[in-house]
Amino acid sequence: MKRLFACLLAGLALVLPVRAEPIRWVDFDVSTESMAYAMQQDIRTAEQEKHLSWIEILALAACRTGGKCPLSAVKKAAKDLEGDVSPEEAAGELGKYYVYYYKAYSAALGGLVGSYAIFKDGQWVPQYGLKTFSPIAAGYGYSHCDDFGVGRSFGFKRKHLGNDLMGGLGTPIVAVEGGTVEAMGWNRYGGWRVGIRSFDGKRYYYYAHLQKDVPFAPGLAEGDMVEAGQLLGFMGRTGYSDKENVNNIETVHLHFGMQLVFDESQKECDSEIWIDVYQIVKLLSTHRSSYRKNDGVWQRVYLYKDLDWAEFPYFSDPATQTFRPSSSK
Repeated sequence: MKRLFACLLAGLALVLPVRAEPIRWVDFDVSTESMAYAMQQDIRTAEQEKHLSWIEILALAACRTGGKCPLSAVKKAAKDLEGDVSPEEAAGELGKYYVYYYKAYSAALGGLVGSYAIFKDGQWVPQYGLKTFSPIAAGYGYSHCDDFGVGRSFGFKRKHLGNDLMGGLGTPIVAVEGGTVEAMGWNRYGGWRVGIRSFDGKRYYYYAHLQKDVPFAPGLAEGDMVEAGQLLGFMGRTGYSDKENVNNIETVHLHFGMQLVFDESQKECDSEIWIDVYQIVKLLSTHRSSYRKNDGVWQRVYLYKDLDWAEFPYFSDPATQTFRPSSSK
């Protein structure tokens, strides 16, 4: 009887689908220079028969170097992939590591490069390239350093899981990538903050310490869908208080963080995956969303559409510079 039961279990194991374990940790250690070079190859070959994916380039370089991705390894990976060979074939015996880095980098970088359009000179102009933005609007100065992992003590001892960008009070803060406003309001650590979930669900962007009294863009609400580069709020120094609307942070700055979500059970748990975004922020510094204020109303200078997300239910109306439901909604 026991033998029969064991055989039945073995048979079930053969026919039932096995759920792959999600990635539990990502140590993102790719330089701005390496990302920029890989991205350039992706953009350069976008319309060629062999389109080089910047994520495949970086993943191949990472599996060969233990995740360090020096520029020399990235250049070699790009050259190797130009031929008639797949990334898995190029990785050879390191194939299982390539799969891991491809999944990890797809989660971290998957929404950064692609097809988009800007409204300029009376018409929509389609483009391909870096389609995400610096969290700091164009024309506003800021400074930052790699402070990921630095100790914090308010409430309890912990590590700093983001990048602090120091700037002026009231500096406009914009969405790096399009997505859904998943969290908005007061947090005892982050003060006034906004959390944006990318449309593919893999990235959760955290913007914290927004301005006292006027933290958010007018009309922004939890559950809204936002475009990349859309105004979210204004830089401040709120936080470190159970009481709302309190300036307890010493220096005006934006705390910007990115959490990777491979499985919904990872979204809020003791083992959340937050990555060091310092190098990504440096990469995004070359692409900034422009705003102007007319009669007290913030308006985007160049309107934008993400062409990779056709299901996005809103579009920028060039006539009013506001967001309206699309005809497909």
